[in-house]
Amino acid sequence: MVMEDVNLTSWMNELLLSYGFDSELADTTDRYLLLGGMLLLSVALYFFMKYGVLKLLAKIVEKTENKWDDMLLCPPVLDSIAMLVPVIAFYFMVPLAFEADDVRQTLIIRIALVIMVCSSALLFNNIFVSMDEVCNKMQRFKGHVLTAIFQVLRVLVFFLAAIMVIAVIMGKSPSTLVAGLGASAAILMLVFKDTIVGFVAGVQLSANKMLRVGDWITVPKANANGVVTAVNLTTVKVRNYDNTIVTVPPYTLVSDSFQNWRFMQESGGRRLTRSVNIDVNTIRFCTPEMMERFKKIPMMKAHIDSLMNAAQEAGKTDVNRPTNLGLFRAYLGFYLESLPVVNTDLLYMIRQLQPSESGLPLEIYFFSRQKEWKKFEEVSCDVFEHLYAVIHEFDLRVYQKPSGYDMQLLSGVLKN
Repeated sequence: MVMEDVNLTSWMNELLLSYGFDSELADTTDRYLLLGGMLLLSVALYFFMKYGVLKLLAKIVEKTENKWDDMLLCPPVLDSIAMLVPVIAFYFMVPLAFEADDVRQTLIIRIALVIMVCSSALLFNNIFVSMDEVCNKMQRFKGHVLTAIFQVLRVLVFFLAAIMVIAVIMGKSPSTLVAGLGASAAILMLVFKDTIVGFVAGVQLSANKMLRVGDWITVPKANANGVVTAVNLTTVKVRNYDNTIVTVPPYTLVSDSFQNWRFMQESGGRRLTRSVNIDVNTIRFCTPEMMERFKKIPMMKAHIDSLMNAAQEAGKTDVNRPTNLGLFRAYLGFYLESLPVVNTDLLYMIRQLQPSESGLPLEIYFFSRQKEWKKFEEVSCDVFEHLYAVIHEFDLRVYQKPSGYDMQLLSGVLKN
């Protein structure tokens, strides 16, 4: 290598002398002219890579059926490659202009190494950014908490690049600096505490499929009730339904409990469970007149006839008399079965809860096929509006505490 260096330098010196340069001036400028030629060659190599090789590669990638390679080999990645190749070439050409023991060679090589390390770090950073975008757009990885992992890798790349740059400038081995960092590990752990904890929490959230971008979650402690818009190293952004943004640390979601509604959205229905209080003073056995009147209510004639026939066959028509509340419960069951919006493949029922001073709670339990919030609430309103309208047909009354208006009417009656 030394012989090649001397021959190339001597060739440049002889070329300058042949053009009439003074020997002293030729000895002074030959190496710098050779270095300038290397720089021009590196610049030419950059344009050749950028507008030649990489542009051709980009066209080939565009013609492939896969779309992930288009995003992976995006312009920032190709620009980083075009920058890195000439720097590597220049690094290997520097010894051709200077001897190994020349201080100028050491200085220029260190500068080239610093640029090479920075270009490499920028290349890997752009690759990780592109991989993150690819994973977010692919259906297989869509919604997974991978952004935090790629962010950690990017931080690690720049951290290693900083160590290598310092090692090059100081002229020491990177392993020596890394060994020296062991003494300050406690300080580094304190500085990068949130990053490390967020990374570990992000891995747990992704590995256990606890959270994805686009999930509807509820975190009571953080007053968060909305859709996850982003998952980063230190924060999980939730857009509430009032369009406010709540940031929750990932570790909070791992250490404390939160509610994820994704599985409800992916299931066959959204549960609706609500009760109405029945005035117990209106519950009674049905008389024959009441039975004949209830038969006129849609969907009830066949049910009442079957009850009467079963009682006659058993010879216990007086004992097995149905109640108006029992018939009302049966009607609500038939009504739910008639609604297309109710998923009858899942559990649905009408049940009584523990009576209280406010009456007898009658709970309606079913799963709605409409899971979107607005449509779900419309289904709920339709069902209970129908309940309130039809309950009087069964001689039942909803319990309601007296209001001020009721007291005013009562006082007016008493005065009269």
